[in-house]
Amino acid sequence: MTTTAAAGAPAVRRRLGFSAIQIDPPAHERTNVRFTRLRRILPWCAATTLAAGLLGTLAAAPSAAAPVRYEAESATISQGTVAGNHSGYSGTGFVDYTNVAGSYVEFTVDAPAAGSMALSLRYANGTTTNRPMDLRVNGTVAASGLSFNGTGSWDSWAGKSVNANLNAGSNRIRLTATTASGGPNVDYLDLGAPSGGGPAVPFGSHQFPYAPGMLKPTGAQSTIDQAVVSKYNAWKSAFVRHNCGNGWYQVISPDADHPYVAEAQGYGMVITAIMAGADPEARTVFDGLTKYMLAHPSVNNPNLLAAEQDTSCRSVNGSDSATDGDLDVAYGLLLADKQWGSSGTYNYKDLAIKHINAIKASEVNPTTHLMRLGDWSTPGEPHYWITRSSDWTVDHFRAFKKATGDSAWDTIRTAHQNLITSQQNTYAPSTGLLADFVVNTNTTPKPAPGEVLEGPNDGDYSWNACRDPWRLGADAVTSGDSASLASARKINSWIKAKTGSNPNNITTGYRLGGSALDSGHDMAFTAPFAVTALTDPGSQAWLDALWNKLTATPIDPQLYYGGSVQLQSMIVASGNYWVP
Repeated sequence: MTTTAAAGAPAVRRRLGFSAIQIDPPAHERTNVRFTRLRRILPWCAATTLAAGLLGTLAAAPSAAAPVRYEAESATISQGTVAGNHSGYSGTGFVDYTNVAGSYVEFTVDAPAAGSMALSLRYANGTTTNRPMDLRVNGTVAASGLSFNGTGSWDSWAGKSVNANLNAGSNRIRLTATTASGGPNVDYLDLGAPSGGGPAVPFGSHQFPYAPGMLKPTGAQSTIDQAVVSKYNAWKSAFVRHNCGNGWYQVISPDADHPYVAEAQGYGMVITAIMAGADPEARTVFDGLTKYMLAHPSVNNPNLLAAEQDTSCRSVNGSDSATDGDLDVAYGLLLADKQWGSSGTYNYKDLAIKHINAIKASEVNPTTHLMRLGDWSTPGEPHYWITRSSDWTVDHFRAFKKATGDSAWDTIRTAHQNLITSQQNTYAPSTGLLADFVVNTNTTPKPAPGEVLEGPNDGDYSWNACRDPWRLGADAVTSGDSASLASARKINSWIKAKTGSNPNNITTGYRLGGSALDSGHDMAFTAPFAVTALTDPGSQAWLDALWNKLTATPIDPQLYYGGSVQLQSMIVASGNYWVP
């Protein structure tokens, strides 16, 4: 179905918002759940410390010293044997893994102090087939599917080195074969000072505690962290692609109008920067996403990202920007600067500041200090006085102020927090819900009166605003800001009562007064409420029910939007989110 755009407005398209697990409406009603959009896809609404942050934190590293060697033949061996039938090994032999999945070698090593250490493994693989293994530190998966490719022959040995965050004293390092081929032959493990390039904040290090009084899901932190790592691996497998050459990586969005959208790339940059330490490929993927971003500039401001690309990764539909994508691109670059520094292939900090300044110049309304929909919405354009609630990323604005020193970001943050409070109090006093779009921002801001950009539910809590509990909650738990806490708690109190504390009763959209728009279900709506639940000391059982729902629901490879919101909500709920 096509529609005719208003004069002077970009072309309008539609997208089906239903997920595979929700209840389909009658055929004659289905057009009501399709959402139009302008110039971009709004993908809708859309342990104790993980002792194993691969590529661990350099700041906490012990001083450099000669590596300590641990021979594999002296380690604990399961479904493997000590052998000596190939030359070139150290010590009295090496471990030959049995050709089954689950066989392992476990070293017990002593770290002189808590912090990042290099784990350097010597191995041989006389086949031409990769023999991947999972790395566990003290029982927690630090990296899954580490590659151990062929070395040419069983007499040719190679090295594999990663950094890991260890406890002071004794640590268990287990390498487990994940395929029926078993693992490679393992000679020894050297423990030494960390190699350069590792993340400063490895996933699971929990270096940035949340504000006092915030909840976390019940259970061991290691178990909670591992649930996120597992969900990340599924998300990465489903949506991270290397399809268009040029060293680019892309996050694919099969449930959007175009296969590659700016919001997806922004999500990918934030996610991979945060998951560094759990994924040894995180920086490689991040740099590939950065290269893709730089190769697809907006036609209106080259320091912003064009909103949509086709199957050949060519920018389409005007090649202008989408604000939500740009906000996360800039935030991801700031995370990357903190993780890896900016002296490598890309100067992350410089790119971040350029992007932040471009957002201010082209995507912030200079009169209201509120986010515009994209750099295509300019003075005189019909949508210039409209803002989208899912772009009100208060924690991002805090990070932008810190990175640039520009006090304008304090003004922008305050304007959005004031708008959030007034919209809740005026239009949703009993629910705290926000509308997808707010109009008349130059006079009396109010929820959209029907379709203004995407569909008849533009003034409801629908496929954009569904992200609001995650976005509002993320600032509340990290900053402890009283306004953000109040906004998040209002939403949490309502949804807990509305559903009878049963996450299965959360549906895909609500009127601002609280009545359901339909009976569907989607992770884009369910997952964000786990973040607001963190803010209420009386919501432990509710949080646990939500967490269990999120961990038990697999990533659907056809539903990029719900899966991406699900993973990011889990990152926050697990205590692993931080503001650079």
